[in-house]
Amino acid sequence: MALNVLGEELVSCSESPKTGFFRNGKCDMCAEDRGMHTICVRVTDKFLKFSAECGNDLITPMPEYQFPGLKEGDFWCLCLPRWIEAHKAGYTAKVKLEATHISVIEFVDIEVLRNFSV
Repeated sequence: MALNVLGEELVSCSESPKTGFFRNGKCDMCAEDRGMHTICVRVTDKFLKFSAECGNDLITPMPEYQFPGLKEGDFWCLCLPRWIEAHKAGYTAKVKLEATHISVIEFVDIEVLRNFSV
């Protein structure tokens, strides 16, 4: 059983759009997930624009990867390094703590996550 940053069972981040490295709705992790899709966020237009400008377009649909494209208000298992980059630049996406994998607290202090929780 995977745990979240609160030490409880990891819950689903989003079923629509279906998210996660495994596209199972959860921000699970595995060795093959080099992007670390472990932090569940609620995206904003401001964040999506920042991400696109940094080379990660999360707006444009890519059906070949089962990716519908995101819009403001969607929840998504984001790559942890992108969240940290956005946070440092002032474009922090809010975090759904119950759906964020416990491994995230190895890189981001739990109090920072709480300050930006949904």
